[in-house]
Amino acid sequence: MFQEIIKRDGRKVSYDIDKISSAILKSMSASNRTDKSESIRLAKIVEGELEEKYSDNPPSVENIQDTVENVLIDNKYNIVAKNYILYRSERTKVRELNSNLMQTYKEVTFTDSKESNMQRDNANINCDTAMGTMLKYGSEGAKYFYEKSILTPSQSKAHKDGDIHIHDFDFYTLTTTCCQIDLIKLFQNGFSTGHGFLREPNSIRSYAALACIAIQSNQNDQHGGQSIPNFDYAMANGVRKTFCSIYSSNLFKAISLICPELDISMKEIKGWKEKNSHELNLDMQEKYIDSEKKFLNKLGILNEKIKTIQQFVYKTSLEETEKEVYQAMEALLHNLNTMHSRAGAQTPFSSINYGTDTSLEGRMVIKNILLATESGLGKNETAIFPIQIFKIKDGINYNPEDKNYDLFKLACRVSAKRLFPNFSFIDAPFNLKYYIPNHPETEIAYMGCRTRVIGNVCGPEIVYGRGNLSFTSINLPRIAIKSNGNIDWFFEELERKMDLVSKQLTDRFHIQCEKKVKNFPFLMGQGVWIDSEKFNPEDKIGDILKHGTLSIGFIGLAECLKALVGKHHGESIQAQNLGLEIISFMRDYLDKLSQEKNLNYTLLATPAEGLAGRFVAIDKKKFGTIPGVTDRNYYTNSFHVPVYHKICAHEKIKLEAPYHKLTNAGHITYVELDGNMANNLDAFEKIVRTMKECGIGYGSINHPVDRDPVCGYNGIIENECPGCGRKETEDEKFERIRRITGYLVGTLDRFNDAKKSEEKDRVKHNV
Repeated sequence: MFQEIIKRDGRKVSYDIDKISSAILKSMSASNRTDKSESIRLAKIVEGELEEKYSDNPPSVENIQDTVENVLIDNKYNIVAKNYILYRSERTKVRELNSNLMQTYKEVTFTDSKESNMQRDNANINCDTAMGTMLKYGSEGAKYFYEKSILTPSQSKAHKDGDIHIHDFDFYTLTTTCCQIDLIKLFQNGFSTGHGFLREPNSIRSYAALACIAIQSNQNDQHGGQSIPNFDYAMANGVRKTFCSIYSSNLFKAISLICPELDISMKEIKGWKEKNSHELNLDMQEKYIDSEKKFLNKLGILNEKIKTIQQFVYKTSLEETEKEVYQAMEALLHNLNTMHSRAGAQTPFSSINYGTDTSLEGRMVIKNILLATESGLGKNETAIFPIQIFKIKDGINYNPEDKNYDLFKLACRVSAKRLFPNFSFIDAPFNLKYYIPNHPETEIAYMGCRTRVIGNVCGPEIVYGRGNLSFTSINLPRIAIKSNGNIDWFFEELERKMDLVSKQLTDRFHIQCEKKVKNFPFLMGQGVWIDSEKFNPEDKIGDILKHGTLSIGFIGLAECLKALVGKHHGESIQAQNLGLEIISFMRDYLDKLSQEKNLNYTLLATPAEGLAGRFVAIDKKKFGTIPGVTDRNYYTNSFHVPVYHKICAHEKIKLEAPYHKLTNAGHITYVELDGNMANNLDAFEKIVRTMKECGIGYGSINHPVDRDPVCGYNGIIENECPGCGRKETEDEKFERIRRITGYLVGTLDRFNDAKKSEEKDRVKHNV
């Protein structure tokens, strides 16, 4: 007779028949057949069978449970057996949850983030800090809950096995991804952050400060990026108000200086200004000049003095306003790189779009945000946030005769030094189709790494007040590997995965629709999301949430093509054609689904940060090392030509451009350059122009940006700082600013292993 049993963790404990009879009794009770004596009898039968089978070695818990099931069935207790199986399954699920979750928590608690990929799946979060660790606790616990209790079994299995990846899974039932914030609407009459009301701003400094507060507040309502699509137009109002205030003050000073004999008060001037300030702006319209001249005449000032006064006041006010705007833009950069959201664990993931406002006020904003970016932060650091996007448009800033052409040239100069701004192209056909002149809400804007939201089957096709609701990515290389070169089977399986993911996105959408306005106190409560101002706190948000997008993404097109035809799209025209066929198939599927469901299903060129390594690690374990497919630590981002493939910049842009048209949820094309691009602005601009002419929607140019934190030198640093001559040490490392998926990171230590490998493999593209 055995005296011990083996627990699931390998420990040996004393055998106790009472535990068997107790488990049987619970199952009988669930079947309304409670009989303690019968449960004891059945337990003894179980014990007898165990003695026969395990006379030499003690049985495991699993052995005992299997025997209980068989004894119950043999003794015609089929319903009791069914309840016992269900009970056993639930207990297994709870044990698995606790065991896996506890192991994860141990890793978060006791492992340095540099040793843990899981803690580096988002380079914008520092998991070595208390708040970063606490955020990770909540994140990992939520994922387990959703996997076990919210997803369907097929969805859970597909996500866990690496067929698909549900992005921002920890926020699955809580919120949406991102939003494009219309600051003009938000600032009108002021807004509240929940801890006090902020009145409508009246100066450019206040406009800039409140823009940061809006981004920070909205970040706490969503898990993704916060974008301002009309930064120049919105800030221009603040410039005009600042100019008017400064102008009034200078007018009083000028009158007092030139006409000291007049007894006039500042109050009198401000009173007149309030009645006429709507006519005053930086371009000093003739109507205002004449009106002011009449006012000064009434005060008794002669015409020759009036001309002197007006010229002096305008020139001085313009100079002072310019200084105020620069200070405001500098403060905005400092704030967005130092303020925190999500319990202090993360810098707000912010983006600003600008470049097309041709008013003097708008131009002043664009000029000074660029100059402040070029200057850098307090110790010459490159600003990581906001992600800056310069919008390019024929007739506005692209040609030498265009009004904002000088600002386009400045944007190239600043990007060549600081990696920002990126460039978006309104004239790309798939962006231009929405564009209406003099309607900034129809100008394409991008969010964060690449997200794009403008088309709408449910309402207005604008960028303001809309964003992505959620997205899930498909593992394309996995399908290709399993197809064994059978293209027809590949497309059949891809469609099955599209069915699975679209159902999962719809399920998630229905959960989101059950949320109320009060669950999003800033996003919905302050009217940031389109039409949310019409709703009350207890109202459900489904009727307006439909204006957002539900996106299916993909990763590893290059490796997918290698598995299917032996070459990726950078190596063969055949592969390029097949690649376009695959992505067209996905887009057509989603377009049809959008019409059928009357929801915005869109296709995303996935920004794969942690996912790049996760998919390939699972596939390498499952299928082994396959040359060109699973032989690296990462899969290639979306439709990109692999970073290790030697190709010229023009050819890379040309190959990737057609995919921008197909990926209506977002996309980006990078070109990797060597050397200090600030010394070769012609080459830099040439690449931007190539992107525009090839039909790219959104593009960026990568190049090394290094900084010595000791002397502040910014440029390219090899082993020795050109500024002070010192060499890098373990205690004082050089900063290596690199782009990870669409945003910048100030240290490669924050990159996960897959992204470190990818960054190391990046080849430079010849111009």
